[in-house]
Parts: sequence; structure tokens; C-alpha cells
Amino acid sequence: MPLAALVREISEHSPASRPARLLAVSKLQPAPAIAALAAQGQQAFGENYVQEAAAKVATLAPLGLEWHLIGHLQSNKADIAARIFDWVQTVDRLKLVGALARHRPAGLAPLNVLIQVNIDDEDSKHGCHPEEVAALAAAIVLEPALCLRGLMAIPAPHPEQARRRTAFARMRALFDTLASQYPQVDTLSMGMSGDFPLAIAEGATMVRVGTALFGQRPSP
Repeated sequence: MPLAALVREISEHSPASRPARLLAVSKLQPAPAIAALAAQGQQAFGENYVQEAAAKVATLAPLGLEWHLIGHLQSNKADIAARIFDWVQTVDRLKLVGALARHRPAGLAPLNVLIQVNIDDEDSKHGCHPEEVAALAAAIVLEPALCLRGLMAIPAPHPEQARRRTAFARMRALFDTLASQYPQVDTLSMGMSGDFPLAIAEGATMVRVGTALFGQRPSP
């Protein structure tokens, strides 16, 4: 789907008071493909793998893009992630909070952080349990090098739309509770190529779209 058409569709589904933002998922996409999309106006890109992202961030640095980590972060790669990303959307345990804060360079703005929630309690998914959000949030806001911005989730891909809607709605309730406690919280990242209209309807402020923009990903 052309970028302009996708942005228009996202806008049409978003309430005027709460427009959803597009994060282009560039996992496994080459730097020239990202640069081509940036030339059309897309500025925010999401990557799953720290080492793959590091090379792209360096190559495309002159473009001034915004980089988000949306894949699972291993603690031993937190030092690199803290240096190269503008956002880390997959903080799901206290150990990561300290590691990211410790390695964020003093000359950079605070690292924007989302807490990843395993909203459907899937064994195959990373993310904290909903009841762990409060403790993680409290730890993040104590770190000057980090900025708590909200929540992220990858609900189970149920074929029944009603079940997906329920998961999105539960995330919205968690988000509203968090935002009532911390005024800087403004981002609910959920919804992908196949279900972003439903996610927006339930309150997503950021949707992560890759396939609809780039086509099928190349093999790793």
C-alpha cells in the first residue's frame, strides 16, 4: 500500500482528538527501502533486532530518522539499544529499566520507554503481566535517563474480531489507568497490518505496520 494511502486510512479511523501515529516496521528491510519511504515523509521506523538496527541507524543517520525498538531486548544488548534508539517499546522487566538507564548517554534526550504487556498471557510472547505494570512504571519514572510514555502489546491473532477487540479494550483500560497517574504518558502502541483499524477504534495512538508498506519481508 502506498504510504500516502495508508496514512490517509489511519487518519480516517482516528478520532480528531486522538490521531494515531504510524510506525513503519522496517525489520529485515534494506536501508535503501527505508530511505525511499523517508523521502515520502515517513520519519519513524521500528526494528526488531538490535544489531541489524545498529547498521541501519548508522547508515541513515543523515536523514534524522526516529528509531524504535519493537523486538524483545536481551539484557546484554541494552547498552547498544540505549545508545542508538529513540524509543524502546519492549521494556517488560525491572532488570531492563536499570540497564537502559545506566547506558543512556548523558548527551542524549531521555530514552522514551513503553512497557510491553502480554495481554493474552501467551507462552510464546514476551511482555509483563498486567498486574506488573504499576511496579515497572514506578521504577521507570525514578530514572532521569528514561521517559515513561505508555504501553505496547501484541495481542493474540484470534480470527474472531470480537476476541481481538477485547484484548485491545483491556489494553486501553490499563493505559487510561497509567495515564491518570503519570501526565507524560501519551502512547498506546498496538495494532498491525491486519488489525490496525480495530486497534485504533479501541484507543491505539500508534500502529505498527510493515507488510502493508513494504510487502512481504525478505527471509532472514
